[in-house]
Amino acid sequence: MEYRLLGRSGLKVSALTIGTMTFGGKGWAKTVGDLGADEAKKLVDMSLDAGVNLIDTADVYSNGVSEEIVGEILGANRKDGVLIATKARFPMGDGPNDAGSSRHHLVRACEASLKRLKTDVIDLYQLHEWDGQTPLEETMEALDMLVRQGKVRYIGCSNFSGWHIMKALGVSTAEHRQRFVSQQIHYTLEAREAEYELLPISIDQGLGVLVWSPLAGGLLSGKHRRNKTAEGSRQLAGWDEPPIRDEDRLWNIVDVLVEIAESRNVSGAQVALAWLIGRKAVTSVIIGGRTKAQFKDNLASAELVLTTEERERLDKVSAPPILYPYWHQVRTAKDRLGEADLSLLGPHT
Repeated sequence: MEYRLLGRSGLKVSALTIGTMTFGGKGWAKTVGDLGADEAKKLVDMSLDAGVNLIDTADVYSNGVSEEIVGEILGANRKDGVLIATKARFPMGDGPNDAGSSRHHLVRACEASLKRLKTDVIDLYQLHEWDGQTPLEETMEALDMLVRQGKVRYIGCSNFSGWHIMKALGVSTAEHRQRFVSQQIHYTLEAREAEYELLPISIDQGLGVLVWSPLAGGLLSGKHRRNKTAEGSRQLAGWDEPPIRDEDRLWNIVDVLVEIAESRNVSGAQVALAWLIGRKAVTSVIIGGRTKAQFKDNLASAELVLTTEERERLDKVSAPPILYPYWHQVRTAKDRLGEADLSLLGPHT
């Protein structure tokens, strides 16, 4: 297993992270999975034995049950080197202050997560989504306080836009607050829009990148083909993330994915994950699943190295259109910038 620095921090995390949205099966999460503590422990143990050192969860997953299961698995004396990441922002009650990124909610949410996780410190505490009502000065001060109190070691964000991230980093710099070390994003062969701003920002600002749902809810596993959805899939259960706006493009990607997988005698999932692991700026890819077979297959992607030709085939079939202002910048920039600088302009440069 490869270990990579998380952004500008000195924290090293594995190239694969354990995702826990399938733990618990409460509320909306039951569509994704309903693993109990015993089943989840087998998957966590398998992943830790393979060298994974980061477990990612969130308070909203199964209304806190996912965190409780992680806490039960790891116990009060978790194994040295195992890191816990969780998130807060979404509603955890019906009250007017039971959601958001206010000081009131974040402090209460963090203390509740610590209790459920049976730990005295969260290694990476992430804002789960943007809150347009709370002033960022208040949010960043609250996160900074949690770090100074020793309840949190590092902070990050998830599902932020480019300007959200830059505004937050600006507040941290201006007020000498703790700074995000990472962002968690959706990024796959099918969904490459993060290449326009989020990945260039990560490179420029020194942010680590954690990728959620790297198989597009299973659509890039190789099990789903044109006009055929595998039994037991999230799609058949009504799960609609990510939104697929061009089905023909999706299946063209899957066709190439499966061709490469068959030629290497591996699964389509391994190829899709290996493509992500090898992308510039990506720190760790979050893998999940409901069975040992799924986890075992996903873990094997850490050892799969795609050839330059295979990467070029996948890049070509999945390439999104060049959007403004990138098409205008690329036209003039190639004459005056080196390759390293061009990478900051976005995709296909």
